[in-house]
Amino acid sequence: MHNPCANRKLKRKRVEKQTPNLTIGKDKERDVKNEEIASSNRLLSAPTVHSPQNVRSPAIFILDNASLKKGLVKKNWKILNSDEDAQFLLKQKKNLNDYRPDIIHEALRCILDSPLNKAGMVGAIYVKIDQGVVFEVKPCVRIQRTCKRFCGVIMELLQKSSVRAKDTNEVLYRVVEEPITRYLPVNSHIVGLSYTSEKLVDIEEYVSVWSNDLSPVFVVGAMVNGKVKGDYTHDYISVSEYPLAAKYCLGMICEALEQKWKTT
Repeated sequence: MHNPCANRKLKRKRVEKQTPNLTIGKDKERDVKNEEIASSNRLLSAPTVHSPQNVRSPAIFILDNASLKKGLVKKNWKILNSDEDAQFLLKQKKNLNDYRPDIIHEALRCILDSPLNKAGMVGAIYVKIDQGVVFEVKPCVRIQRTCKRFCGVIMELLQKSSVRAKDTNEVLYRVVEEPITRYLPVNSHIVGLSYTSEKLVDIEEYVSVWSNDLSPVFVVGAMVNGKVKGDYTHDYISVSEYPLAAKYCLGMICEALEQKWKTT
């Protein structure tokens, strides 16, 4: 015989079985929404990526006419120095001012020890020897503290065409081929410096108006007398009415760029 009560009980059990499934479905929907919100919050809190407009091209330095002449003294090849080899040079009637490796040593120390370089804003350094050789000094070089040790490294460079780090085998100094312009970026703005230039500028104001799209290249003489050649420069300026040693001139340039790029 058919029992209506039994049918109602059966229906009630079916509904009870279905209800938990609906609850689980709602929980899953809620979890998905929470995950989407969390994901959205993670995206909003992600580090800001700087636009290309904030990218700066690091400075490049060319040190021209450096006094790094080698000679045979007491059966040993060395970089001649007017302090150590004065008698040897005078006997050969040489001008002592043409044998000043200390000038380029101090100039390199000025650049490599600067806050500008420590901030990673020196892209490359090139040295043109007065005898025609050109070599590159990597900005990561920890330059020798004394001129004598520096001359020993340069002597090795002239003999082997490169000098590597002993622990990492990384190239620190290397001889490169001319013209030096082949190693410069296409967006380079090359500035030659000499006190003989008729264009006297305040170096901080001069660089402050440059766009970050430009790659600044400074050509500074590393000799006692003479001036840098301006045949491949875009501008030719003076930063002082009086002759300045290379290290002081470079110090002014580095400080001006540090102020412009807020690296200090």
